[in-house]
Amino acid sequence: MDDVDRQLIALLRDNAREPVVTLARKLRVARATVQNRMARLERDGTIVGYTVRLKPEAESHRIRAMMGIEVAGAHGDAVRKLLRGHANVVALHSTNGRWDLIAELRADTLEAFDKVLNAIRNIDGIESTETSILLSTQKA
Repeated sequence: MDDVDRQLIALLRDNAREPVVTLARKLRVARATVQNRMARLERDGTIVGYTVRLKPEAESHRIRAMMGIEVAGAHGDAVRKLLRGHANVVALHSTNGRWDLIAELRADTLEAFDKVLNAIRNIDGIESTETSILLSTQKA
C-alpha cells in the first residue's frame, strides 16, 4: 500500500459514497486509477466492505458504553469468541495496559443495558470489568 492508497482509504472512510470522479480529482489521479486501486484493495482484502454511519441520536440503541475487560490466563480465545457473537457488542478491541479487551456496547434501555452487563460479567474467563457510558460524541 502506498500513499495514494492510504489517501484513498481516508477519503472513503470520510464518505464511502463519494463518486469515483470526485475521488480522482481530490487525489489528482485518473478515474481509472481510482477504480483499479479500489478493485485491488477489495480483492486483496484490505477493504472488506462499506458501511453507513448514523448520527448517534438516530440509532435505535440509545445507550452506548465502553467496557474494559480483564481476561483470566488462557481464556482469551473463548472470551473473544463469545463477545464477538454477542448482539450488543458492536466492536471489540484488544489492547495493552490495564484492560485486555475494550468492548463497545449498545442497548435500547437501561434495563436492557443492565442485562447486557450482567451477561458479559458472567462469562467464564472474565476476571473484572469497568464500564463507562458514553454521554456524547464529539467526533465520529
